[in-house]
Amino acid sequence: MTRQEALDILHSMTSGESLLRHARSVELVMEGYAARLNQNTDVWAITGLLHDADYEAYPEEHPNKIVGILNNMGESEIAYAISAHYTKWNVPYNSLLDKALLACDELTGFIIACCQVRPEGINGLTAKSVKKKLKQKSFAAKVERDEIIKGCELLNIELDIHITNIIDTLSIHKDELLIG
Repeated sequence: MTRQEALDILHSMTSGESLLRHARSVELVMEGYAARLNQNTDVWAITGLLHDADYEAYPEEHPNKIVGILNNMGESEIAYAISAHYTKWNVPYNSLLDKALLACDELTGFIIACCQVRPEGINGLTAKSVKKKLKQKSFAAKVERDEIIKGCELLNIELDIHITNIIDTLSIHKDELLIG
C-alpha cells in the first residue's frame, strides 16, 4: 500500500481536523520508531496514519471497518496491529508493530494536548512536565493512562525515554502539526 492509497482511505472516512491531525502525528511517531528500531518505516507510518481511520464515520464499528478494508487489500500486518491498538479489545500483541502502535497512540495524543495548553507549544516541553500532566486526572481526561503504561511495558521502554522520543519527533514537524 502506498501512502497516497492510505490517505485516500483516511479521507474517505475522516474529515475532522483534530482526528486528521492525530492520524498524522501518530504516523510521524510510528515512522520515527520504525527508523529507531530498524523496521519498515512505510508500513509503520501507514499503520499510524490509518489506526483510527474509521472512528469518525463508524464509531460503533471501530476498528472493524478499517481492519476489514485492510485485510481485503492484503495488508494483514497493518490490519492486525490496528485491531490490537486498545488493550480492552483483548487482541494479543504478537509483533513489535502491534506493541509500538499501542505505545504511541494515546501518548502522542496526550503530548499534543500538553502542547495546546502551553504558550510556547512543544518548545521546551519535557518528559517531566508531561508526567506531571499525566497525574492530573482532569487534564485530557479521555486519555487512558493505563494504556500508556501498558504500551511502555509491551515496548519495553521507560516512560521518560518514550515521552522524549515522541516530543523529539513531533518537534521536527511542529509547524505542520500547529504545536510550535
